Amino acid sequence: MTAMLGMYDMPPLQSSNDRFWELIRTHLGDGPARLTRDRDFWDIWQDPDLVFAQTCGMPYRTRLHGRVQLVGTPDYGLPGCPPGYYCSVFVARAGDDRDLNDLAQGSFAYNEALSQSGWAAPITHLAGLGLKPRALLQSGGHARSAQAVADGRADLAALDALTWELLKEHTDLGTQLREAGRTTPTPTLPYVTSPARDATAVADAVRRAIDDLPPQHRDRLHIRQLVDIPAETYLAVPTPPGPEAFLPKP
Repeated sequence: MTAMLGMYDMPPLQSSNDRFWELIRTHLGDGPARLTRDRDFWDIWQDPDLVFAQTCGMPYRTRLHGRVQLVGTPDYGLPGCPPGYYCSVFVARAGDDRDLNDLAQGSFAYNEALSQSGWAAPITHLAGLGLKPRALLQSGGHARSAQAVADGRADLAALDALTWELLKEHTDLGTQLREAGRTTPTPTLPYVTSPARDATAVADAVRRAIDDLPPQHRDRLHIRQLVDIPAETYLAVPTPPGPEAFLPKP
C-alpha cells in the first residue's frame, strides 16, 4: 500500500505531513505506516495499491482521469481564491521594476510542462494578454524556478500561490523576489485514491484528520478543510500548447 503527500513536502513541513497522514490512517483503519518519499510521482499515482496521494490538476485532467478516483480538494485559505481554489503568482527579481508585459518578453522559468500552476495557468494567462515568452527554462521544481529568477537566469516564473507563501515563510526567496501578477484561480491540487478504494471513506478520514490536526501542524500546512469539486470542473480548465510550441521553427 502507498500514501504520498509530496506536492508540499519541503523539510520544514515533513513532520506535519507525517502527523496528518497518521491521523488519516487512524481514521481510515488501513494504509501504510509511513508516507512514501522515494518513488516517482507518476508511479505512485498509478499504483493499484494507492491509498492516498495528492496530484496536480493538469496531470489529473490530461492523464489520470479515469485511472484514479477524486477524494476531495484541500482548501488552503488562499487570498483572493474561493475555497479549494488557488492561482499562479508571477514572480520577478525584487530590483526589477518591469511590468508583466515587459517581463514576458524575456526568459520564463517553469517547473515542468504538465504543471497546472507552473505552465498551464501562466501560459494561458499570458496568451490572453497577447504575450508569450521569448525563451524558456525548465527548472524541475517551483523553488528551482524561483531561484532561477533570483539568480538572474530567468526574468519571470510562475509559482502556485501556496508554494509562494511557503517560500516566503521558510526561505529568503521572499525578499529576493516580488510579485508581478496573478492568474485566474482554478481548482487546487486534488487528493486521489485508486479505483479499488472507497473514495468516500477516504474523504471522511481526511475530514476527520483535518479536524484532529493540532493547530501548529494545520497552520504549517495552511490546510483549512476538504471541499468537493467535481471532476468536470477540473476537466474544463484550459490546457495550452506545450513548450515545444514555443521553440524556434527550423
